[in-house]
Amino acid sequence: MGYTNINGKIVTTDAALIAADNSAFRYGAGLFETMLVQNGNIRLRHYHWDRLFAGMQQLGFLVPKLFTPSMLEEEVLRTVSKNKLEALCRVRLQVYGGSGGIFGPEDKRPLYVIECYQLEPDTILLNNNGLVAGIAVGICKSNDSFSSLKSCNALVYAMAARQAKENKWNDALVCNAAGNIIESAIANIFWVKDGTVFTPPLSEGCVAGVMRRHILHTMPGIAEMPLTAAALATADEVLLTNAIKGVKWVRAIGESVYGNKQIMSFFAALFQAH
Repeated sequence: MGYTNINGKIVTTDAALIAADNSAFRYGAGLFETMLVQNGNIRLRHYHWDRLFAGMQQLGFLVPKLFTPSMLEEEVLRTVSKNKLEALCRVRLQVYGGSGGIFGPEDKRPLYVIECYQLEPDTILLNNNGLVAGIAVGICKSNDSFSSLKSCNALVYAMAARQAKENKWNDALVCNAAGNIIESAIANIFWVKDGTVFTPPLSEGCVAGVMRRHILHTMPGIAEMPLTAAALATADEVLLTNAIKGVKWVRAIGESVYGNKQIMSFFAALFQAH
């Protein structure tokens, strides 16, 4: 039996209920963090809290004084412990607003739900068998002031993931309105060309991933530049990164096949530094 935390109250998952008029359900106006817990610790927790609280400020939440990163971290770990998943699990923390319409009175205080999911140990290891990905068709993401947020408005990613499933890909890449590739349905993207590692800048519209931030902080010399389809086709190596799976090697996208020699050393250096 699983347990879910709703605003500090832990209940069985099948009994977890929230009001139907919340702003995330009605309008996608909310935020979420997917966090890796390993041996009772949240990996990259400071980056998660920085992103979450900056996002709440941008969305206009009225955050009470007691609604702090330390409070949320305590609730996350309490929920993980209740589920007996301290060794390794994925946590989904969603923050949302209360009742209210777009133009009517609105409850701007943040509410939250914490869910836990068991992970297999190989989830966080570098994959020996490369991923196969494709570029989602008929989907594009705007690069506006909200595009870097990990928001509850995830329709673009849900539809990209559906295309991945239909095409038997491991993941689907998402483009912005200019046609440049910015990320995948669940990850940020990096590529290697002639020994240099690149990733799209946030101005292209990708989510400000915490693993992306950790990589840029840890590994100097990574260049940020837009990723065109032509550049992707001629890349030497491609990798996808997120907070749960870390770094994953992409073996093929369409007709292009990629190696992994530099990614192997990249992965080792990254997590040795971490």
